[in-house]
Amino acid sequence: MTTLDRPAVPVTVVLDEPIAMRDGTVLRADVYRPATGGPHRTALVRNPYAEQVFRTTPVTPWLRAGMAVVLEYCRGRGNSEGRFEPWRDEGRDGADTVAWIVGQPWSNGEVVASGGSYLAGCALQLAAERPKGLKAVAASMTPHDFYDGLKYHGGAFALGSAFFWASLQVLLEAGIAMERGGEMPPRVGDVLGARDNAAAALGTVPIRDAAGLAEAFPFWAEWIDHPERDEYWQELADTLRHDRIDVPVLHTAGWFDLFLKGTLENHRRIPGGRLVIGPWSHMGQDGSVGELDFGMGASVQAVQLEKTQTDFLLGNTEAGPAVRYFTMGANVWREADAWPPPEATPTRYHLHGDGILSTAPPGADAPPSRFVHDPDDPVPTWGGGLLMPDTKNVGPRDQREVEERPDVLSFTTDALTEDVEVTGHITVVLHAETSAPGSDWTAKLVDVWPDGRAMNVTDGIVRSPGDRLRHEIDLVATSQTFPAGHRIRVDIASSNFPRFDRHPAMKRAEQTVHHDAAKPSWISLPIMPR
Repeated sequence: MTTLDRPAVPVTVVLDEPIAMRDGTVLRADVYRPATGGPHRTALVRNPYAEQVFRTTPVTPWLRAGMAVVLEYCRGRGNSEGRFEPWRDEGRDGADTVAWIVGQPWSNGEVVASGGSYLAGCALQLAAERPKGLKAVAASMTPHDFYDGLKYHGGAFALGSAFFWASLQVLLEAGIAMERGGEMPPRVGDVLGARDNAAAALGTVPIRDAAGLAEAFPFWAEWIDHPERDEYWQELADTLRHDRIDVPVLHTAGWFDLFLKGTLENHRRIPGGRLVIGPWSHMGQDGSVGELDFGMGASVQAVQLEKTQTDFLLGNTEAGPAVRYFTMGANVWREADAWPPPEATPTRYHLHGDGILSTAPPGADAPPSRFVHDPDDPVPTWGGGLLMPDTKNVGPRDQREVEERPDVLSFTTDALTEDVEVTGHITVVLHAETSAPGSDWTAKLVDVWPDGRAMNVTDGIVRSPGDRLRHEIDLVATSQTFPAGHRIRVDIASSNFPRFDRHPAMKRAEQTVHHDAAKPSWISLPIMPR
């Protein structure tokens, strides 16, 4: 035990504190607490990543607020015992850790859990266990389900993010093996090479065989071997029972985060929480993302998110608006009593055969639009809510080069004569056919600037059997003002690679998109009143 002097905060620190789980496995945690006063409310953060990363966690605001902080390593990570199995043990282990904290002489019996991404999932999973003493959770940018919105979107495998995360886990396993003198993961060299040449690895057919990942990290094979929501995924889902979470939760989301849907769903399913949504990506919250800068007011510093989270964890769970969200285009913060704002009106913008997007209904005999999908030349991922090996490929990016491809259909409004604000959930309905046994259908909402730039706003995908005519694509949500002089565009294609894997049929296909009165296609945009 040592006492450290951080700025204005004398702190007592214990590194690698042993904490026994109910099955006898001993996890390790770094414990920080004010050197004077007490007992203390405690903030718990649970981590599946590297020790050197975790020990840079900014704990000073909590310590200054008089809280103790416990930074715990998940099973098989840091110096914790056991085997790391993604998501399986986090609820029980988290609950056991809360019980340990409550029993410490420096604890006042009150615990709050916090984290982002996987760490936020740990917090929600332990909350579902309802441990005695848990008072609140702050969860940032995390999935609501381990199948839908994490490893699969609309039935398509989230290849880019899954590869990024799985290969990272192999590197962590290798680092732990080196530190402990244990056995290295098989084919770790192949995985290292694949991270340096991701394009080749992601192009492997079948993708299950990419870079030896199935041998180095067996969960990679499990994810791919279970493309439907089956017992494998349901067993994991049972560790995150939203109906069992009975403490207030502060949710933080980003319009360009890959877990936007997850965070919004967590908020919807857990009553009484608060929600903050900014123009952020998974790895960046400074107000600049992709090729757009939303101004200093968009940064987490400007919105005082750190203070909001600390106040919430201290027990001020009712202070402030229920929902605070950033409207891009207007670049302003707005407040609401609920998400989505109930005053938004779902409005259909129809796809027309001449490339027009408008609220006018389609004609009775309007001819369809056609394109050829070639799985050997898929439409490349260019921006969006991503976390992929190319970490710069994220957020809003100019889509013009992608839109020039013959396998991308674009439908665009006339120049707007007044501002149009779109805030809420967005859905595309296509009536479309394929010559292949099955097909993916992608849709992308785009803001076309007067100078010609075509900046993506949000997108989605659905994987459908070949005999299906009607396809519903979830584009999740946004808050975007399309200013006067801009145009609204929808891009339709059959691939978005490598964000998503290519359709497993791997068949060149003739694609037909209908937009007549009997088989209309449209995007539903939630329009806010002026």
